[in-house]
Amino acid sequence: MDQPRLVDPHTEIREEVAKLCARYPGEYWRKLDQERAYPTAFVRALTEAGYLGALIPEEYGGAGLPLSAGAAILETIHAEGCNAAACHAQMYIMGTILRHGSEDQKRQYLPGIATGALRLQAFGVTEPTSGTDTTSLRTFARLDGDHYVVNGQKVWTSRAEHSDLMLLLARTTSRDKVEKRTEGLSTFVVDMRETLGKGMTITPIRTMMNHNSTQIFFDNMIVPAANLIGKEGRGFRYILDGMNAERLLIAAECIGDARWFIKKAADYARERVVFGRPIGQNQGIQFPIARAYAQMRAAELMVQAGLAKFEAGQTPGEEANMGKMLAADAAWAAAEACIQTHGGFGFAEEYDVERKFRETRLYQVAPISTNLILSYVAEHVLGMPRSY
Repeated sequence: MDQPRLVDPHTEIREEVAKLCARYPGEYWRKLDQERAYPTAFVRALTEAGYLGALIPEEYGGAGLPLSAGAAILETIHAEGCNAAACHAQMYIMGTILRHGSEDQKRQYLPGIATGALRLQAFGVTEPTSGTDTTSLRTFARLDGDHYVVNGQKVWTSRAEHSDLMLLLARTTSRDKVEKRTEGLSTFVVDMRETLGKGMTITPIRTMMNHNSTQIFFDNMIVPAANLIGKEGRGFRYILDGMNAERLLIAAECIGDARWFIKKAADYARERVVFGRPIGQNQGIQFPIARAYAQMRAAELMVQAGLAKFEAGQTPGEEANMGKMLAADAAWAAAEACIQTHGGFGFAEEYDVERKFRETRLYQVAPISTNLILSYVAEHVLGMPRSY
């Protein structure tokens, strides 16, 4: 089934990514699931093909492509039945260094990230006591001469065991000493090769999907002052600056998931014969799949609008947030329709439906929950009073 798109400038990229993904079929991902293992070979292939460095400017060794190209790469990965969660963070985390780092930091890190010599996959923001209330985080970085001493804890820091570098958000000024709660937060690049076991402890968290998530403890961890990104106390702004890109890229993954589920369900509905007729002939089967397809196309339009705004240098807060919510909802609707269409077989590992079903459920919650998106729209788009 050929699912049409808007006029797409990245058709060739999609075709090549699809060819790469064909080398990593369902059996590959099922084996990883069983072993709770990281998709090292898949990530290496993406890196060597230049896809993970696609958004890094050419002067730093990347391809210098626009955000829409990154979205096309991630959408295709998911539409082909693979999972980009093991490496997608690299695309939006590096933007903080690119936009706010010093020239020395850009030249120190970006070329290595582009070639794969360095992995920047870990994003240390969320904490057990604060969740998405980022300004209430407690991890503290105290300046001591030419370095900072970091103490605290992070949770849901995915890929930390498979990353060389981590982007860390920590308080450098106590919350009670700043006028606004968004002040006093700073961003650092942490070289995990130097800090692991020397003030940093990583503990895996087993979850319903193979997401390689962890919690991290900092006990007098030393970070050179030179690793501070931008100005001290302005880190929250730097993190926010990259969140629109993050949400658009994650939304693209959700659209890819929806495409996979819809194709899988429609194909099965045509082939599966019960009571002497294809089950796809029944409207009870047809309608949920068709509705999910309509939801996916609508979400795609919103994401495209957000990408266009981003690339025009505008702030796509409204489109990025709504695009992520609508795409996550479309993916979940498609997942529900797919598993219902397959009946009992939808729960069998060999069909890959249950794996993708578990994976796409995450996006109702992360990287930002649906309720917080609705709060954003209510306050910043509709002008209602702040609810939190």
